Amino acid sequence: MTEQASVSSEGIVGLDEPKKMTREDWRKKKELEEQRKLGNAPAEVDEEGKDINPHIPQYISSVPWYIDPSKRPTLKHQRPQTENERLYSAIGDWYKRGVQENAVVTKFRKGACENCGAMTHKKKDCLERPRKVGAKYTGTGIAPDEHTQVQLSMDYDGKRDRWNGYDPEEHQRIVEEYAKVDLAKRTLKAQKLQDELASGKLDQTVSEWEHDSEDEDEDKYADDIDMPGQNFDSKRRITVRNLRIREDTAKYLRNLDPNSAYYDPKTRAMRENPYSNTGMNPDEVGYAGDNFARYSGDTITMAQTQLFAWEAYERGSEVHLQADPTKLELLHRSFKVKKEDFKEQQRESILEKYGGQEHLDVPSRELLLAQTEDYVEYSRHGAVLKGLEKAVARSKYEEDVLINNHTCIWGSYWKDGCWGYKCCHSMVKQSYCTGEAGIGLNNSECVPFEEGIAEPQEEEQPKTLLEMHRDKMMKEKKKKKKSKKNKKRGSDSSDSEDEEKKREKLRKALEAEDKRVKHIEAIMQLDERKRPYSSLQEVKAPTEEEMEAFRMKRSRPDDPMASFLGQ
Repeated sequence: MTEQASVSSEGIVGLDEPKKMTREDWRKKKELEEQRKLGNAPAEVDEEGKDINPHIPQYISSVPWYIDPSKRPTLKHQRPQTENERLYSAIGDWYKRGVQENAVVTKFRKGACENCGAMTHKKKDCLERPRKVGAKYTGTGIAPDEHTQVQLSMDYDGKRDRWNGYDPEEHQRIVEEYAKVDLAKRTLKAQKLQDELASGKLDQTVSEWEHDSEDEDEDKYADDIDMPGQNFDSKRRITVRNLRIREDTAKYLRNLDPNSAYYDPKTRAMRENPYSNTGMNPDEVGYAGDNFARYSGDTITMAQTQLFAWEAYERGSEVHLQADPTKLELLHRSFKVKKEDFKEQQRESILEKYGGQEHLDVPSRELLLAQTEDYVEYSRHGAVLKGLEKAVARSKYEEDVLINNHTCIWGSYWKDGCWGYKCCHSMVKQSYCTGEAGIGLNNSECVPFEEGIAEPQEEEQPKTLLEMHRDKMMKEKKKKKKSKKNKKRGSDSSDSEDEEKKREKLRKALEAEDKRVKHIEAIMQLDERKRPYSSLQEVKAPTEEEMEAFRMKRSRPDDPMASFLGQ
């Protein structure tokens, strides 16, 4: 049985398991691997003569015994396989342009284009001007054939190569064209100078000097111009840096006070704010020192995080800002929370032990004394001269927009449940301001036109104190008589009158609701661009009767009788 298992047919490898290694062989093998890893022994070589990295695990480099036990360790299966590798076009391959110029055709060929006679396309694909009589019938003017284009298979870089297929001779043509234009300019200028010399308008020596200087100036192109921030010295072949653009104000000229921020002439740095003692806001000045830009944004937070990482590393925590920033950020947050909790617990324990909570709950000093230590100096017009005013909270909408000659905004006046303008007491939105005349007209009671133009009555004589007292006593007596008469009437009559008034108001509210619904239906049938504006209408709070009418007329979708309401 063993002989039959070991014998295999031609081309088939036997599946016998490898013999078990002895303990001595296993120890020698491990020692050799350690020596190879340390570099004391030469690396193992595969079947292609390439070294095998000794740090690669055995299960990657060794061939399984059930596939081919006779093969040596190899890494060929880890490399790209030639039979599976895709073939791409070379970097210089591109589509051919133009037409074939080597062969000249003088006779029309069968299957060619009927219009121009080329074999590479048909009549419907021909890009030449349609001829009156095609080349099929004339046999003359046969156009040359286009090149047969190759199918290119580009790799990742080839698809994104924007210079692929570029012909450098195209740039040479542009250079030659500009050289011709330059030569024409020089010829024209020389001819102009010759004409001026012939007429005697220009001296010959002066003209030659100007001609040479103009030629020198024309040779200075944009490549020779110094960039702001650097200067090239052609004699010493070094680059001299200018850290300041000449148009900018020098740092040491911003504040001429000798006690202001220090300016380092060697590094041209001014770290502090030169306007620190002038009372100006650092956000509003053009330059606030080098440290202002250096410590803006998340720079301070990053520095605090780095300091925390150093302190945590000294206490045994293996954290690093660049190696593991997420872990450091989470650890820093938990440290802040624990620190705040510890401070709060310490504060509560001190208050429980010694007391004094009532002294911490007092209002602020600004509320108690109605004064602050913030120094603000105003001008007689109300503008701030020194100090800062507190910023007024503003919304994202437009504010203080005055229209139609108004001096106040819409909504600055309120009367009888309506908004209006305070400057003229007008209740109509987007109306024109009428000023003091509008205030007097809106506050006075409306009278008919005929009564308004009636002749003014004579002014009444002022009453004495005795007459005013008598009138007051007479009014009080009349009020008492009316109250007695009302008490004599029954309560039923008063209730019935109130109910009748409510019914009448409700009836009017229902009619107004019907008109409103019909008006809305008519507006909804119009085009959106033809609908009138609704912002010019007065806005009032609805009464109880109007709310009741709205509830009665409102259609509900879950009402089974909703379809019969319109009938």
